[in-house]
Amino acid sequence: MPFGQLILGSPGSGKSTYCDGMHQFMGAIGRQCSVINLDPANDQTNYPCALDIRSLVTLEEIMLDDHLGPNGGVLYALEELENNMEWLEEGLKELGDDYVLFDCPGQVELYTHHNSLRNIFNRLQKLGYRLVVVHLSDCFCLTQPSLYLSNILLCLRAMLQMDLPHINVLTKIDRAANYDPLPFNLNYYTEVQDLSYIIPALESESPALRSGKFSRLNQAVANLVEQFGLVSFQVLAVENKKSMMHLLHVIDRANGYVFGAAEGTNDTIWQVAMRNESSLMDNQDLQERWIENKEAFDEIEREEEEEQQKLREDQAEAAVEAAQGADLLSSLPVSNSGIRVVRKKK
Repeated sequence: MPFGQLILGSPGSGKSTYCDGMHQFMGAIGRQCSVINLDPANDQTNYPCALDIRSLVTLEEIMLDDHLGPNGGVLYALEELENNMEWLEEGLKELGDDYVLFDCPGQVELYTHHNSLRNIFNRLQKLGYRLVVVHLSDCFCLTQPSLYLSNILLCLRAMLQMDLPHINVLTKIDRAANYDPLPFNLNYYTEVQDLSYIIPALESESPALRSGKFSRLNQAVANLVEQFGLVSFQVLAVENKKSMMHLLHVIDRANGYVFGAAEGTNDTIWQVAMRNESSLMDNQDLQERWIENKEAFDEIEREEEEEQQKLREDQAEAAVEAAQGADLLSSLPVSNSGIRVVRKKK
């Protein structure tokens, strides 16, 4: 039973960087992983591409032949893929049971109201794929209440449209400490708590937002999000091992990988990592980790990584010495001690 992630997000949210980082991380923990590029405009992937939609159709060809703009060209390309699913299915067969990352285009129309992307992955589900949507958002959206609310609405719409297990992620969280101070604790933003508290900050952002009309609209938006109660966020710093491990743990629970047959056979290294760091970041104060004491935590994790690296080197050296010692013993001649054992006959 193959598993996969659908990587969604607006342009600049870090989709390709995430695919590259997650591909490397899975390789480090011993999980077979392949990346498929479904963005016809992405002609320079920074990860090894197992399958590329540009071998089927390119954005440049569509724009030239059909006189479409970039957004319309991407929509047309995904419709072309939907009508040529045999190409994708044949490519996936060659990957076997590899864990697959689907790097999707950044046009939000594809996962808010256009049906081709949803139809493509519904077809893959029927082939036995266990999929989860990983929706990436740049954590810069936290710096302005209007951006934050807009991003929440985008995430909510994508969750309703794609109709799949869904993980919303605030990327580049290691940069949050460099922005202006946030009016609320970071946990407030990730848990999407009572949004009525953010409305005064939203109204102070612009004089136009203080009018009675916009005030009622803002409250209606907050009520809508709270009534659905679906949106929450994980945080991610791609270059941080613990952050990647925590997110993958959340994703594995969402798509069922943690309960799958592959667990315990091909992923023994992953199981060891999970046992050694079972709590991961669940109990960690995000505000303290990424904003208030980021440098101190970075230093602690760097020292831990150095200690683990030294321990791995010592274990590898001990294993080599033990193997050499065994070879030496096996090569020694067996000497005759001169002692004879005679059994008495009854």
